[in-house]
Amino acid sequence: MSRIGKQPITIPSGVTVSVAGDNIVTVKGPKGELKQSIDRDIKVEVKDGTVEITRPTAQIRHRALHGLYRSLISNMVKGVTQGYKKDLELVGVGFKAANQGNVLDLALGYSHNIIFDVPKELKVATVTEKGANPKIMLEGIDKQLLGQVAAKLRGLRKPEPYKGKGVRYSDEVVRKKAGKAAGK
Repeated sequence: MSRIGKQPITIPSGVTVSVAGDNIVTVKGPKGELKQSIDRDIKVEVKDGTVEITRPTAQIRHRALHGLYRSLISNMVKGVTQGYKKDLELVGVGFKAANQGNVLDLALGYSHNIIFDVPKELKVATVTEKGANPKIMLEGIDKQLLGQVAAKLRGLRKPEPYKGKGVRYSDEVVRKKAGKAAGK
């Protein structure tokens, strides 16, 4: 049995979990509503304040999906109650970030500014303090979408290994390499 898949998900108060006929799980909570399509072989049962996920056989495919869907539903429950946050930091001379609603305007050392549209499901905020690196704060209830947008922003200018310039997660540690002078 899957160590993760066999654990029941407790439903906190104020959250409702329902399973539609075509195996679509809907989670409603104080922060919003999320839907996830579940594979037809995996069975999702909601009973007395918990959600239990079961698989029909021990095939490799079923074993792989068992823990996956348990984690996805658990992330949905956490998202509609607490929400998720991701902070990014811009390290580099002249790197700037500003936002108008959900449109980010980034200056990342290229000859042009990058205009990035953040999906409406996420909230974005930028902070530029004197003497500190500019920060971008992303917030939302969908962990998958939040991580994808954060990764896309980081991909616009990945941290390089010699000086550490680029867009990085605030808790990320960039391993720096020694330059040419170290070889002598």
